[in-house]
Amino acid sequence: MLDALVANGSPAALAEFRDERGVWNGASGVAELNSARPVDPHGWFRLGSVTKTFTAIVVLQLACEGRLSLADTIERWLPGVVSGGGRITLHHLLAHTSGLHDYTHDLTPAGVVRDRYKQWDPWEIVIPAVKQEPEFDPGTAWAYCNTNYILLGLVIEKASGFTYEEMVSQRILRPLDLSHTLLPTDAEALPEPHAHGYLDVDGQLVDISTINASQAGAAGGMASTARDINHFFGTLLTGGLLGQSESEIMRTTIPMASPGVGSGLSLARVDLPNGITVWGKTGGAFGYHMLSFHTADATRQLTVSMTMTASVRPATHQLLASVANVFEPPGWSTWSR
Repeated sequence: MLDALVANGSPAALAEFRDERGVWNGASGVAELNSARPVDPHGWFRLGSVTKTFTAIVVLQLACEGRLSLADTIERWLPGVVSGGGRITLHHLLAHTSGLHDYTHDLTPAGVVRDRYKQWDPWEIVIPAVKQEPEFDPGTAWAYCNTNYILLGLVIEKASGFTYEEMVSQRILRPLDLSHTLLPTDAEALPEPHAHGYLDVDGQLVDISTINASQAGAAGGMASTARDINHFFGTLLTGGLLGQSESEIMRTTIPMASPGVGSGLSLARVDLPNGITVWGKTGGAFGYHMLSFHTADATRQLTVSMTMTASVRPATHQLLASVANVFEPPGWSTWSR
């Protein structure tokens, strides 16, 4: 599978697979274009939207503690910021049913490279985005929107009195000993070892491995390793981060266009052709793409990261199905259904 990803255009691909027999790490490709340096399967990479899963957990924890409610409106926490914010709830933001404009649609490769070292304030991102016409009325449709999670980062700070980074660190990183996971404020330069990601700017490939992650913030600014991400999802799925009620809310999915795929609160469900159901998330950052999916009891876990030279990404459902078919005899037939 890793070799196929490289053959299809990814300079590098790495994975960690866990089951009852132990842990397997592997990699394919080169860590940097025009070099022969192999990829370290234990290397760092950018999480992109897997950051949203961390954000959603903190919001759900605060809801469990009664410090906010998912039925609260944006207007309740960020008064005067969003036109019509009295109709958009925190649950709408978490579930991508707010109808708000996605600020990433306004980004261009040239602009990203130009501003790659800029320190972004979340308000610089939010204010222009919410001034755009909404895509639909809240709760009437689904559309992936990074603006939702930048707003949720601001709500976390307002409700807790701490910064977004402090809350994620206190509630997730430190308790789980995720020592190889970086918050957006620390993720400008990836630690070594790491593979290099690239962005196509007018036909020229630009190494985008180093970038100020504040532009993605609570929506996509974190970085980590496959080991840490498998541990994170394993703890989440086995009840180590949320109570039963919050876990059920997070796993309540909306059907997507692809058959057998449902979107929860930054936790996706994928039903594979052989009857296996897995839970997890995909994430894309400039130059990087990843996915992390697991059985409901976390007895089988797979995290994959690949570097990119273009915007074309593998179909998650097909990639997972191909891996399941490879491992069918004897292992994957025993996955939880």
